[in-house]
Amino acid sequence: MMIPSKVLVASIFILALILSSCNLPVGPLPPTATATLAVVTPSLTATLEPTLTPTATVSPTATLVLPTATKYIPHLFVPSTSVKMGGLIIDVTSVDTASEHRAPYGDSFQINRFERPFTQDMTYIPDVDIVSFNLGRDEKFYYVSIELVGKDPNNPIGINYAVEIDLDGDGFGDYIIVAHPPYSAEWSVANVIVAQDSNHDTGGLSAEKSDAPFPGNGYDEIIFDGSIGLGDDPDLAWVRINAGQYATVQFAFKLGLAENRFMLGVIADAGLKDIEQLDYVDRLTKEQAGSPVGGDPFYPLKALFAIDNVCRSAYGFPGTGEEPQRCPSH
Repeated sequence: MMIPSKVLVASIFILALILSSCNLPVGPLPPTATATLAVVTPSLTATLEPTLTPTATVSPTATLVLPTATKYIPHLFVPSTSVKMGGLIIDVTSVDTASEHRAPYGDSFQINRFERPFTQDMTYIPDVDIVSFNLGRDEKFYYVSIELVGKDPNNPIGINYAVEIDLDGDGFGDYIIVAHPPYSAEWSVANVIVAQDSNHDTGGLSAEKSDAPFPGNGYDEIIFDGSIGLGDDPDLAWVRINAGQYATVQFAFKLGLAENRFMLGVIADAGLKDIEQLDYVDRLTKEQAGSPVGGDPFYPLKALFAIDNVCRSAYGFPGTGEEPQRCPSH
């Protein structure tokens, strides 16, 4: 039997509606999510670094500083520890009048003779007060031994000891050997210098008397400094302390420095301690210097204090006995 065409078309339309209704959502559609994909592109210039952490960083411009080594100065000749003493040159001491804050005598400013082992307030310093000195020698060295009233050259006040050498006996010092603290009982060059007077003015205008005020420069050229190895001969001059009854301070210096003919004196100085101002009597007037002698119009001490020296003794020549600053002949 033939189905009418209108009926067939209507059936197909109804079937299509039923099928499409099965695919429709039962609720509202969710919003559309938009995702962005991040793409990491490796750099073509990337450099791989090691993962180990270094323990130290060294700058390419860094300067390597090494510890400073102590300079070693070899010595060919060391002075003897057994020194034969010479004849004693005796000095005035102030120990008996110290409680009276004065020197008994022996201070003659006009002729460069000092007996001033006192501070400016006239406090006595026994380690500046010289009792005597003497000269000995062996085949290499001269030995100058200085005896003090006190026994502590390392007194905290700070005391320089010195030996003056006058080569031709004219009263003008040619060389001075100076030692400064700290001192040791062993021979040492570490705190010793030797200086010379290059222009002959240690005595001012005259060899003995005060020429103050005189603008000289005293011992003006250092030729040896044991602390830094300055000088042609590292064994030139030495010092030690407490070497014996008559050697509270003892110097040793090579024979060649003084040869065989000279005059020699010694100094203890805890005051000015300026070898370029020697002789002090040519730099200061007596009024400026003051006096250690009670009753003197310039008493007490002023600019020139804490110093003691001794008259000079002649060695290797008889001389006339009238040489400037020479000890009186007996």
